[in-house]
Amino acid sequence: MLFSELPIPPHFNPERVDQIWKVPYQERMEEALEWAKRYQIRSAIEDDFKIGLILVDVQNTFCIPDFELYVGGRSGTGAIDDNRRLCEFIYRNLGLITEISATMDTHTPIQIFYALFLVDGKGNHPDPLTSVTMEDVQSGRWRFNPPLAGSLGFDVKTGQKHLQHYTAKLKARGKYDLTIWPYHAMLGGIGHALVSSVEEAIFFHSIARYSRPDFIIKGDNPLTEHYSAVGPEVLDGPDGTSIAQKNVKFIEKLRQFAVVAIAGQAKSHCLAWTINDLLDDIQTQDKSLVQKVYLLEDCTSAVVMPGMVDYTDQADAAFQRFADAGMHIVSSTDPVESWPGIRG
Repeated sequence: MLFSELPIPPHFNPERVDQIWKVPYQERMEEALEWAKRYQIRSAIEDDFKIGLILVDVQNTFCIPDFELYVGGRSGTGAIDDNRRLCEFIYRNLGLITEISATMDTHTPIQIFYALFLVDGKGNHPDPLTSVTMEDVQSGRWRFNPPLAGSLGFDVKTGQKHLQHYTAKLKARGKYDLTIWPYHAMLGGIGHALVSSVEEAIFFHSIARYSRPDFIIKGDNPLTEHYSAVGPEVLDGPDGTSIAQKNVKFIEKLRQFAVVAIAGQAKSHCLAWTINDLLDDIQTQDKSLVQKVYLLEDCTSAVVMPGMVDYTDQADAAFQRFADAGMHIVSSTDPVESWPGIRG
């Protein structure tokens, strides 16, 4: 396969990556078809060296300033800079990327990681960013909110039992404690949508390469957190019955492509847990698959809330662990043909 980078299409405006706007689909379709004709870009079905690009939660709620969980990183402009580089990577490598998959964090108001789910002894709900430990639940500091039982289809006793089981399971698996997040990525809201510039780049790629994008919904189960695109944090309830399942199709993507590049938000949370779970599955199924994974380190940032939390060090440590396992840490600005293990 010949690796050749393309110019950035004139419609892309890097100054608009931090803004929300309507993509002019018909205009972009016509431009994409003309672009493909001008640069002799083939249909993706003709690729003999298939490259998959996985974008984790590149949504307004995480990437646009003043939204609920904007990932600014230590620079304060983390997700904005990441998405500018990401869009440019897609356009430069339009003829190389076979398929783009985008995960979509998807929530509704009644979920275990939202304030309404829990109350203290006085009926007060926890504040956003409260960490709820196994010990907090065992001591009664935080309890299941009784009025939610009917909506969730079980009784109050079952709700409390699930909360105890859930927090204990997180601790046993070495996961983050249950975090009460601000309401974000609400299904039907503008925070749930992809960043406009990224959505436009995905659309342009789809038209130019006749490649259907794959959108992966995650996070809508009310009884578990779901950072990773591979699967939720907890799969079973207190009685051992299944409450959720892994996305078995996700691991199969590694078998479809010669290269799987991964980017998105946040480096310390959804991206890190996705890669971690992916690595776990690879190691149990086929360790050779680890060599297919390329992490675009300059297209992701860690959660940093000045004066409150900074997950940068944890995120960097996770990426080092992934590299030690055999995954490749690369830059989006480097030509794909220069990435380790790839030969043009």
